Amino acid sequence: MSATTTNDKLVRMANQIALFFRSYPEDEAVSGIHKHIVAFWTPKMRRDLEGYADEAGERLDALVHKALREEPTTESPVRPATRNPQLAGEGASDAG
Repeated sequence: MSATTTNDKLVRMANQIALFFRSYPEDEAVSGIHKHIVAFWTPKMRRDLEGYADEAGERLDALVHKALREEPTTESPVRPATRNPQLAGEGASDAG
């Protein structure tokens, strides 16, 4: 049996997302985290993380806590074509 629970894995993944967005202004970072989780995580993963957030406490990045509690007030710093898998191919690449 693994020492890492499913909830611990969700915390680790959410913290990795927060680390990516940490260099942006806080409101953009929160929006980016929120929109990434909504776009790429299953509803069950989101519910599990939301249900575990209080128990995780400081192990869950403060930006993730904020992204789970609040509706974004600004746009994500990530271009629309890369933050929504349904828009893949809609100008996401400048190659060629």
